[in-house]
Amino acid sequence: QVQLVESGGGLVQAGGSLRLSCAASGGFFDINAMGWYRQAPGKQRVSVARITTGGSADYVDSVRGRFTISRDNAKNTVYLQMNSLKPEDTAVYYCSAEYRGMRSWGQGTQVTVSS
Repeated sequence: QVQLVESGGGLVQAGGSLRLSCAASGGFFDINAMGWYRQAPGKQRVSVARITTGGSADYVDSVRGRFTISRDNAKNTVYLQMNSLKPEDTAVYYCSAEYRGMRSWGQGTQVTVSS
């Protein structure tokens, strides 16, 4: 089973930047795609960005042009570079890995954007 550990969350002012990291272990080469989801208080968890093994990336409309997802296969790590952050980006961000018809989740990292 793939284990995921996120890092890089924190508190930032609106307009600032953060980079989230997600380190995978226990089967990185079985992974088809990885992604970032977020869950704001009282709301459902939603997809933010996804990247396939081949490097094809997709984004939700609200972050396109501000966030960039990337992966470093040598380090078994996926990143989410978040620029021009807005208060509405405040949420717990979760890393996700899709492999062999299953999905693993990280523990989540809090991102808070102050106005």
